[in-house]
Amino acid sequence: MLRDAALREPMDMPDPQFPLKLHYCESTEKGQILFHPHFHEHMEILYFAQGEAIIECNSEQTWVKEGDLIVLNSNDLHHGINVSGHVLYNALITDLSLLQSPSPDAVGTKFITPMTQNNVMFKNHIPDDPELRTAFEQILQEFQGKELGYEMAIKSSMYRMLTLLFRRHIAEYMPSAEYNSRTKNLTRFAPIFKYIEEHYLEELSVELLAQKAGLSRFHFSRLFSELTNKTVTEYINQFRINKSEYLLRNTEMTISEVALASGYNDISYFSRTFKKYKQIPPSFIRSSIKSE
Repeated sequence: MLRDAALREPMDMPDPQFPLKLHYCESTEKGQILFHPHFHEHMEILYFAQGEAIIECNSEQTWVKEGDLIVLNSNDLHHGINVSGHVLYNALITDLSLLQSPSPDAVGTKFITPMTQNNVMFKNHIPDDPELRTAFEQILQEFQGKELGYEMAIKSSMYRMLTLLFRRHIAEYMPSAEYNSRTKNLTRFAPIFKYIEEHYLEELSVELLAQKAGLSRFHFSRLFSELTNKTVTEYINQFRINKSEYLLRNTEMTISEVALASGYNDISYFSRTFKKYKQIPPSFIRSSIKSE
């Protein structure tokens, strides 16, 4: 049985009285999935300290490198892939509602509330803001040292980051009705994305997936494209090709074996599809590894 909201990642805070937590993340294999497609209610900011990755957010792909920040708004559907071999990044997660004052004030009314209601959407990729990076690094130092008053210092730097985001990096103002509609559709389609992740080796037809979603083929295809900016076939192929690239880079499997292990019975079709999505044939991956 499919789980409701299977891609909605739980985001409990270790300290319910403190609205921020920090994860230290590392990946050492080129082509490795950093995180599968998922979304969550809390805001998340990724700071890349080393290496390069491709981050896809709401169907838009971005190449990120050392020093870049990725801002993930509430309910942004996102996933990431290691493209350099050794990637280090920090994930700062915040419950914006806990940043509000107990009683109404200008900060809460003008800034925090619009963010919690997703009326304000920030740019996902921020490659060139030294002040924003400095504020993030100060949070890292305080989390590492945990000296007396570190909570105040972290919260102060978080407010600084939000100030800079408001001043320089707003992408759009989203009406509440549009946000609520997107959230509803994401929740409805989360089990479908999870099903694809778990059954990508099988034959996955639009009819099958639409049936599992309880929608007509036409309505399912339209909503799927709105959420991912891809057709069902494109989404499944992208998922399989990402899996195959990882296998090509990190196993001794032949190209034919990789094709089968990625859901392709026809090696010629696999090669054409791989080149379509990666702009190079799978044989090029193998030859480049040998030369290295």
